[in-house]
Amino acid sequence: MTYVIRGLDADRFAPLFGLDEAGLAASNARRVTATADRGFPCRISLEDARAGEELILLHHVSHDVATPYRSAYAIYVRPGVTAATYRDETPPVFEGRPLALRAFDVAGMLQAARIAGPGEADDAIRDLFADEGISYIDAHNAAHGCFAARIERDAA
Repeated sequence: MTYVIRGLDADRFAPLFGLDEAGLAASNARRVTATADRGFPCRISLEDARAGEELILLHHVSHDVATPYRSAYAIYVRPGVTAATYRDETPPVFEGRPLALRAFDVAGMLQAARIAGPGEADDAIRDLFADEGISYIDAHNAAHGCFAARIERDAA
């Protein structure tokens, strides 16, 4: 069993970087500058922004399903980056962070969940996918609750 983790599509967020502060506020978004090399995880590149880099903080629907498990929260995105892809390995934004892994069936209903401590995500992902009824897993940063990335079975 293999899995793939992809960053969000940069094109979805590109228009936000051209907006002024009022335009961003109208979209429930804010322009921010990373104040440290860690703590500002970009959901496109799946890497933390470096101190001084500009990001957009926005409200994002990460689990857009017609079930009680529909989910949305704040995320960061950076301009000028491309969507990362990781196969059978976890991205840099998972490193050193406890993660809440929420496993869903094809209908978007929660089937299982795990807390993965730092360095435990790969094993927890493989354990969850051992259940053939699990279609995908949404990873969230356990402390802040924000969406980190979607993990899917790799059809390749």
